[in-house]
Amino acid sequence: MNAQPGPKTVLLRRGEVHSPADPFATAMVVERGQVAWVGSEGAADAFADGVDEVIDLDGALVTPAFTDAHVHTTSTGLALTGLDLTRAADLDDALARVREFAAAHPGDRVLLGHGWDAARWPGGRPPTRAELDTATGGRPLYLSRVDVHSAVVSTALLDLLPEVPDGAREDAPLTRDAHHAARAAAFAAVTPAQRAEAQRTALAHAASLGIGTVHECGGPRISSEDDFTGLLELAATLPGPRVVGYWAEQDPDRARELGAVGAAGDLFVDGALGSHTACLHAPYADAAHTGTAYLDADAVAAHVVACTETGLQAGFHAIGDAAVTTVVEGVRAAAEKLGLARVRAARHRVEHAEMLTPDTVAAFAELGLTASVQPAFDALWGGDDGMYAQRLGTDRARTLNPYAALLRAGVPLAFGSDSPVTPLDPWGTVRAAAFHRTPEHRVSVRAAFTAHTRGGWRAVGRDDAGTLVPGAPADYAVWRTDELIVQAPDDRVARWSTDPRSGTPGLPDLTPGRDLPVCLRTVVGGRTVFVRPGE
Repeated sequence: MNAQPGPKTVLLRRGEVHSPADPFATAMVVERGQVAWVGSEGAADAFADGVDEVIDLDGALVTPAFTDAHVHTTSTGLALTGLDLTRAADLDDALARVREFAAAHPGDRVLLGHGWDAARWPGGRPPTRAELDTATGGRPLYLSRVDVHSAVVSTALLDLLPEVPDGAREDAPLTRDAHHAARAAAFAAVTPAQRAEAQRTALAHAASLGIGTVHECGGPRISSEDDFTGLLELAATLPGPRVVGYWAEQDPDRARELGAVGAAGDLFVDGALGSHTACLHAPYADAAHTGTAYLDADAVAAHVVACTETGLQAGFHAIGDAAVTTVVEGVRAAAEKLGLARVRAARHRVEHAEMLTPDTVAAFAELGLTASVQPAFDALWGGDDGMYAQRLGTDRARTLNPYAALLRAGVPLAFGSDSPVTPLDPWGTVRAAAFHRTPEHRVSVRAAFTAHTRGGWRAVGRDDAGTLVPGAPADYAVWRTDELIVQAPDDRVARWSTDPRSGTPGLPDLTPGRDLPVCLRTVVGGRTVFVRPGE
């Protein structure tokens, strides 16, 4: 990252500034870490002599910095620097990558990898423990599935566990308690120095993509208290993206002690579809069961009451339709006890919320729940031949991730990546929502962009940020991109809104196949945290 010691007074001019304050703005002034003015090039002359720096945008686009509303920062950094199996073409390729990584890292106490997805491989089979033992030469290895809700491990990794949970010795991917125990053992081998380097790597990568804020979703079943507090301390001292911490524990007092804004994030009500652990009302299409339930409605209600009374956000990981129903029933019970207005004001969250029905969409709106969602999931797993269809059948798969219905109902949306489940990729995320594989779930590029900028701020209770207007935090990114347009998902959008005369600020053309914008500079609170080399 390239950083400057403190906020300067800066004039940016001769570009395109995406601002609701002036849809035709070409210039902006930043002072004391806030946006001070946006307007036309002619008016910018009056500011030129009173600023510390003038940046000639040379036609570049300036937008609010993105907020990624669901990140696992340390795991992201480890994936960026470690064994990445997301591009493994088949089982043999995955095992070859394991062998190469083990040979290149002879000093690592535990080998860590991520991203395998047997559903995409011919034969659909994950590696056996014997195959992993051979590939690693008998060393400890932990390989999380792409959804991070199951893993395959070597025998030597199991030997590190103080107590091996039921089922862990079976030659199948580990889920539930067995997976949590194996994950804890694997990450316990990461030294504080390795952890800090992974966090720095992840935050630097985020900054290079125009991301100004990440919501860290930690918790005792995901990371460790030291990992969580270390990240918050690092972000407070390192020039880079802001980090907003969520700690997924049912004790809101402990979450507050750790510096979290909510006892939320990945507080698991269920698991994930890919690992057959998302909790469903009807059985999976490819398995004779309905997944796994971790919390019931009474536990959800108790947590919402405790968090609301403590002044913290509550939040839950819920993917399957039965899990989402459990959250709705629990939050509604809490509202009956505390009053609906009080629960709505707390802006409690639901992470992922992939399997929604018209009834649960309406309940989200009624209860003031924020849907923290990941459009890249649909891009990766949607469609009639994707993982969703394999697990649920085509008809149920087509109901997933109904962003348009959520927006029509007035449900606040906050977009994220769940990195390293899917990569940090903000413009790709906006594209995935605007070109959803199921057309009726598509939203406009403008709505998707808002969910990935202002939506993330609103999800933490800030309505004054995520947009470039005077008084807002000076969190912005500068982009090299092609001509700006107002892009609608289909002909249902009024023609006037896409006409340049409407005064609607334009955004890049994100039609699939076109190049995505390239980040030239990222600024957080008026401090430059990234400048692309050569710019």
